[in-house]
Amino acid sequence: MAESTHDVHVIREFNAPIERVWTSWTDPDDLRAWWGPAGFTCPRASADVRVGGRIFVTMRAPDEWGGFEQHSTWNITEVDPPQRLRYVFHFADADGNTITPAEAGIPADGVPDAGEHEVVLTALPDGRTRLEMTEHGYTTPDARDMSQAGLEQCLDKMAALVESGSV
Repeated sequence: MAESTHDVHVIREFNAPIERVWTSWTDPDDLRAWWGPAGFTCPRASADVRVGGRIFVTMRAPDEWGGFEQHSTWNITEVDPPQRLRYVFHFADADGNTITPAEAGIPADGVPDAGEHEVVLTALPDGRTRLEMTEHGYTTPDARDMSQAGLEQCLDKMAALVESGSV
């Protein structure tokens, strides 16, 4: 029997065209602008956006949190520009090698070693874009809630970027 999971599911609408929102997911400069919750920065990002490719990002905590860096890879399993991006999220070391959540310093039990993520973008008739994102595999509500809180803050930064051009 499959283990039940607690999935993150977020829906957002952006005052930006679908192509602009797509670029925010696939362009390293854009990723550096929005990846990481409030107060965090992304000093490093690369993107090889194709099935079998990967996105690599580094998130840096603010000084008051110790300034630690956390790396992750998004191993791409499906690309349908500009509507769909599916990938498997892994925590990584600075060289991009997969590590466990515990090795990455994640305090919550219930975070998957390999989280299946899906981003679906839909162009709305008024030039806006609807984003629907699902993160699968969390085994506890606390782990899901921690990830969702961080994702919501990232998407706030993404909205500022795609809607006004700055975070």
